[in-house]
Amino acid sequence: MSNPMLFDEAKIHVKAGDGGNGIIAFRREKYVPRGGPAGGSGGDGGDVALEVNPHLNTLIHFQKQVHFKAMRGTHGRGKNQTGARGDDTIVWVPAGTVVRDADTGALLADLTEPGQRIIVAQGGKGGRGNASFASSTHQTPRLAERGAPGEERWLRLELKLLADVGLIGMPNAGKSTLLAAVSAARPKIADYPFTTLQPSLGVVTVGDEYDFVMADLPGLIEGAHAGAGLGHQFLRHVERTRLLLHLLDGAADDPLRHFEQINQELRLFNPALASRPQIVVLNKLDLPQARATWPQVQAAIQARGLPANAVSAATGERTWELMAQVGHMLSSLPRPKPIIEEIPTFRLEESPEFTIERERDGWRVRGERVELLAAQTMWEYHDAVQRAGRLLEAMGIVDALRQAGVQPDDTVYIGDVELEWVW
Repeated sequence: MSNPMLFDEAKIHVKAGDGGNGIIAFRREKYVPRGGPAGGSGGDGGDVALEVNPHLNTLIHFQKQVHFKAMRGTHGRGKNQTGARGDDTIVWVPAGTVVRDADTGALLADLTEPGQRIIVAQGGKGGRGNASFASSTHQTPRLAERGAPGEERWLRLELKLLADVGLIGMPNAGKSTLLAAVSAARPKIADYPFTTLQPSLGVVTVGDEYDFVMADLPGLIEGAHAGAGLGHQFLRHVERTRLLLHLLDGAADDPLRHFEQINQELRLFNPALASRPQIVVLNKLDLPQARATWPQVQAAIQARGLPANAVSAATGERTWELMAQVGHMLSSLPRPKPIIEEIPTFRLEESPEFTIERERDGWRVRGERVELLAAQTMWEYHDAVQRAGRLLEAMGIVDALRQAGVQPDDTVYIGDVELEWVW
C-alpha cells in the first residue's frame, strides 16, 4: 500500500517587499535660483506574516499556493515626500502549526492561539533620498539609495492537532466509530485497515459538566516510530494531547499484545509520550469474544496502574460513562504551553564578514552587508559611486581584493552588480 498523504505538512516560500527607492530632487522655488536638496526617501517594503485562523483545520490550501509575496514600498518624491510603506501579506494557518526554517530545520514558532501572528520575512528598508545626505560640507548632494531587498526564505509548516484527547489504537480498533458516537464528527468508517488517513476532530459534551476536543488519529502499526505506514504523521499529533484514550480491539486474538506494541512505538518516538496519562478501553463489548476477554484485559491493565474500561462504540454501551471519566481526568490535567510563547519577528542573520573568491571571469565578493550596499547604490550617479568606494574601503574590502591579487580592469561581482576595478 502506498503511503497516504496527510494534509498536515507544507513547504512555502515567503518574500517580503523591497524598499522603495530614494530620489534626487531639488527645490524649485521662485526667486531661489539654487534650491536645496528635496528628494524624499522610499517607503519600507511590506512584511510577510503567518497568523492563526481558527476556521482552518488543515494545511491543504497550500497545495494550491506556495509562494507569498508582500508589496514593495513606493519611491520617494520631491518636496521631501517619503514613499508609502508596502502592504503586508498575511498567510493564514490553522492553530497548532509549527513553523521551521526549511533550510536549517530551526524551530521558528509554535502557533497555538487564534490571532497569534509572527513576521517571517521583514520588508526591506526604503532607500534614502538626497535630502538625507545633505551636510554642512555637502549642501547639494546628487546621491540617493535604492530600497533594500526584502527578506525571503523557504518555510516548512507542520500541523500538530490541538486536541485534548487523542484516540490511539491499532487500525480497526473502533476509534472512528467511538468518535462518531459521542460527537458531531463524521469520520470515514469501514472495516479495513487504514480507514482513517486524516485526523478527525470532534467536540464531546458531557451534560453541563465537561466539554473537550477529541481526535481520531490514524492507526498505528509496528515500525511507526521509524516512519513506517503513517508513522511520524500520527505520532506528531499525539504530542499535543493531554490524555490518550487507548482503544483495544475486543475481536483481536491478543488485545494485550497490541497494547504493548503501541506503547513501545510511543516510547521509541518520544519517551514522554509513553508516560502521558492513558485510559485503556476494550471496545466491541457487543461481541461474545470481547466479553470473554474483558476480565483478563481489565486485570492486566489495572496491574500496570492504568484505568481500564470496556465499551461498545457500535451500540453505545457504556460510552457516556467513559466520556464522563475522560472529562473528570482532563479537569485535573494542565494545558500544554506553546513551545514559543512570545510573538517574535524573525530576521535573517546578518554578518559583517565577507569572502572573496576568484572566478573564471573575475572576482566574486560575498557578504550580507556588502551585497546590501551594492544593491542600494545608484551606480549611475558620481556622488553615489564615491560614497560606495569610501564604504568598501572602510569595510576592508578594497585592501582584501588587493591582497588577493586583483588587477586594473578586472571585473568584480557583488551580488547582481558588475564593477570594473580602477583603484
